[in-house]
Amino acid sequence: TAGRSPAGRTTPGPLPRAVPTQRLQARVGATGEATGAPRTPRASGTDGTDGLPRRRVPGATRRAATPRASAALAGARVRDAAARASRTGTPQRRQSALLVVALCLLTVFAGRLVYVQGLQGPAIAEDALSTRLVTVPIPGDRGDILDRDGDVLATSVERWNVVVNQRQFTQARSTAQGAADAAALLAPLLQADPAALGAKLLGEDQFVYLGKNVSPEVYEQVLDLGLPGVTGERTTDRVYPEGTTGGNVVGFVGAEGHGQAGLEQVFDELLSGRPGEETYERGARGQRIPTGQDDLVPAVPGQDVKLTIDGDLQYTAQAAIDEQVAATGAEWGVVEVVDVRTGEILVLADSGTTDPNAPTGADASRAVAAVYEPGSTAKVIAMAAILETGLATPTSQYVVPYTYAVPNGQSFKDSHEHPDLNLTLTGILAESSNTGTVMVGQDLPAQVRHDYLARFGFGRTTGVGLPGESRGLLHDADAWDGRTAYAVLFGQGVGATTLQSTQVFATLANGGVRQQPHVVAGTYAPDGTYRPAETEPPQQVVSEQTARTVVSMLESAVAEGTGGNAAVPGYRIAGKTGTAQAWEPNGAIKIVSSFIGIAPADDPRLVVNVALYDPKTSIYGGTVAAPVFSEVTAHALRSLGVPPSGTPAELFPTTWQ
Repeated sequence: TAGRSPAGRTTPGPLPRAVPTQRLQARVGATGEATGAPRTPRASGTDGTDGLPRRRVPGATRRAATPRASAALAGARVRDAAARASRTGTPQRRQSALLVVALCLLTVFAGRLVYVQGLQGPAIAEDALSTRLVTVPIPGDRGDILDRDGDVLATSVERWNVVVNQRQFTQARSTAQGAADAAALLAPLLQADPAALGAKLLGEDQFVYLGKNVSPEVYEQVLDLGLPGVTGERTTDRVYPEGTTGGNVVGFVGAEGHGQAGLEQVFDELLSGRPGEETYERGARGQRIPTGQDDLVPAVPGQDVKLTIDGDLQYTAQAAIDEQVAATGAEWGVVEVVDVRTGEILVLADSGTTDPNAPTGADASRAVAAVYEPGSTAKVIAMAAILETGLATPTSQYVVPYTYAVPNGQSFKDSHEHPDLNLTLTGILAESSNTGTVMVGQDLPAQVRHDYLARFGFGRTTGVGLPGESRGLLHDADAWDGRTAYAVLFGQGVGATTLQSTQVFATLANGGVRQQPHVVAGTYAPDGTYRPAETEPPQQVVSEQTARTVVSMLESAVAEGTGGNAAVPGYRIAGKTGTAQAWEPNGAIKIVSSFIGIAPADDPRLVVNVALYDPKTSIYGGTVAAPVFSEVTAHALRSLGVPPSGTPAELFPTTWQ
């Protein structure tokens, strides 16, 4: 029911309850409104008959309008629900849409994954691996150089370069104080300035040298410090235990480890071997990844080179020539000792030889590089040619003047003024007479003189195997002038090295057979296999009879001639003095004094050559060179165990009445 408010206004009563849709539909059907009969429309707010507004009776109106209002309200609710359903969709549809989107994304991701891992995977993995890999070389240990007895003249020792990875060190000790403390520990071991070391420890570089060529013992002490990022790389250092002994033959290596002089240079490739390498993975801070890839190619050490040089004899000869150079004021001197039976050079000594441990130059040995006139020592070639061609015998008699003129008007003289001498051919050689040699040798045709000089080795290298060897100087016979054609008979007008002059006497001592002189006996492969050095086949230069006759004539030069100072007690010695000239680039002429001898003369084993360049106390080889010959030869014969001569010499006469 309706009531009134205190103001006299009618207030609506409680709204009727909502009629269920089914009941509403039943009621609509009962009234005939569902039959489709036409209904007169009514304007809103009229009574339906005259179009005028009806007075609204609250209670009655509410009761009359209840069924229709309920139906309209229900319809509105249905329409609202349908509209909401059309706007948001059902949960099933949303789930299906999301599922489709998810499947599409998964398909894209799966395809990308297959593409990356299946198709591009190996390439990407390889690129990633390449950024992590680092390759470090492993040096192949350089082979040793040994003397004939196996004593080491040159070898390589293990050394370490100390390095730091600054990133690793900085991550662990980022402060300047940390670097200073570490540098204070390292400095005494590396013999470096602590401040300089401290500056090298901090930074972003992954490889910085802190010290080089430290011994393994020092490197172990560095590692024991446990400093982060401080490691090392293995290297080698070349050392020469015998110092200057054989330094002119052995040579030395440069900072890069390659031979710069001597046999180190000649056999550089053979000695160097083949380096190896190690490739491993490292992390972003430069640290080695323990479980990463690690490929090792081992280094192959170089071969050892065994020399014919006798280290003990070499030392003795170097000391003797150094002493004589100082005593005579000579610029330099050389000593060579060769085994005539094999061509093996036992000694090749230069005065003032550099120490390969601290080389001051890379000059070749003077014994192979310095060229000078052989002088009177070359007279033995003229004597061999005279005997071989039958021009004379050892006892042929001559009257030898102080001066002698040849048919073309050229005049020659001896080193000492003297009256006419009654000399045999042996006496001419023993007295080292220039005029006598020209008197007899002028009957040899010029080409024959040239041919014998060439057959004994002048004008070509010996093949000794040392760098810087000169071929000497020997012009063709048709290029000789009127004086040179005769001067070559007594060792002028031709240039030779110490090796070439020694080779002449070694050939005569070996029965006229030339053995190629050499300083390398052979090589040892890394597995220990020994390979002898290859040499030229022996060559018969003159007959054995001629060679033995000349050696016998040379005994007289020591016993009765100019070589008396070369005598060795207990042994028969055959030899010849020489006083020759050397032309320098600036035009200056220097004197070369020498003595070359054979020991023992009755059973030749050694030839020893001593030469002094520009001595000041005397220019004669018998005075300055022969004493050194005696000292070196005596030591060599005893060292090699060569027995003393068993029979006295039967000398050819040197004079006649």
